[in-house]
Amino acid sequence: MQQLDVKKQFEIKELELNALLEITQAINSNLPEESLYKIYNFTLRSNLNIKKLALFVLDDDWACKANFGTKHHYNKVRLLPEFKTIQDITHLREFEECEFTEFDIIIPVTHKSTTLALVFVGGLDKYDDSYENEDGIRFIQALSNIIIVAIENKKLARKQLEQESLRKELEIARDVQQFLFPEKLPNTDRLKVEASYLPHDRIGGDYYDYIPINKNQFLICVADVSGKGIPAALMMSNFQASLRTLVRQTPNLTDIVEALNYQVLENTKGEKFITFFAAIYDVHLKTMVYVNSGHNPPILIDRAHGLRLLEEGSTVLGAMHPLPFLNEGFVTDLDDFLIFCYTDGLTETVNEKGREFGVEALLKYFQEDRTFTKDLRTIHEDIIVALDDFKGRNGYHDDITILSCRVG
Repeated sequence: MQQLDVKKQFEIKELELNALLEITQAINSNLPEESLYKIYNFTLRSNLNIKKLALFVLDDDWACKANFGTKHHYNKVRLLPEFKTIQDITHLREFEECEFTEFDIIIPVTHKSTTLALVFVGGLDKYDDSYENEDGIRFIQALSNIIIVAIENKKLARKQLEQESLRKELEIARDVQQFLFPEKLPNTDRLKVEASYLPHDRIGGDYYDYIPINKNQFLICVADVSGKGIPAALMMSNFQASLRTLVRQTPNLTDIVEALNYQVLENTKGEKFITFFAAIYDVHLKTMVYVNSGHNPPILIDRAHGLRLLEEGSTVLGAMHPLPFLNEGFVTDLDDFLIFCYTDGLTETVNEKGREFGVEALLKYFQEDRTFTKDLRTIHEDIIVALDDFKGRNGYHDDITILSCRVG
């Protein structure tokens, strides 16, 4: 009789060893997670004669990955909150009557203080407290650990690949965005252009530019695309290329804006839009023509005529075609002036009391007599410092772009 028991124990150990070998080979063969769960299910069901089992694994949420021999379909049953933090083998009789009390014990798979998986096992002697020391239970625990660790490693490897792919995409998008901005801005006695760009995220949706047209004319512009990240950067790159091509073809700002609106709408199918301000200044005629397409009105400070907002134009680009209205603003006798352009990230910055910085703060700053004579970089620094003081401990929630141009 004793010889038969020893033989039976030997056969069980052989089965367990073969099961571990099969699982290890499956893992080394890099089988998908679903296949590993199937092998796990089959191994425990056929080799160890377990009557009931449900394996719950923590992914984004808890889900049943293997189940057999039960009254309930556990892929449709939500795991009870009190089970999710179990760290030791636990008897189900400690819990109130529920779907899970058809099992006898819970075998956890843990890593440090985190429970990664729970194995519910049934068909044991409910009154035998020695189950924790049984070889079969220890084998289930070992097999479950091997499977879950292998699957966690697969998840980690997949996540690393995704992060590496995202990192490369971000690098490409950052490179794309850098090409949006002009390499050099003019800084002569007669013409000075200064830009400041504070991205809220690694990749923003703001754009500014200075484009010489001929010896007498140049264009300055600032734009802001709805949305952020890689799609916004690529969309703005396409917008920049279109604008520069159009400026070479025609100096007519109305034609340029109408063509840009059509292209944005074609590219985005109305799902995104762009606010845009562009102005063409003629040094010889001392005139400026501009169009404001739903953008924050730039501030024009003219030594002869004082301060005004540049509001004439159209609605945002990319929302509809044709534009419901389009008016060019036209300023004459413009010789000694400063124009201050910005995106809404500046005026919509919120302080700790929930109040926005607003355009009034900018107007108050530029109404001071000495502001007109300040260096453009100093003006930008003054405004950024004032904005930083205003927001207090609040963070910035959008990109901030400032573009200033001084003639005279």
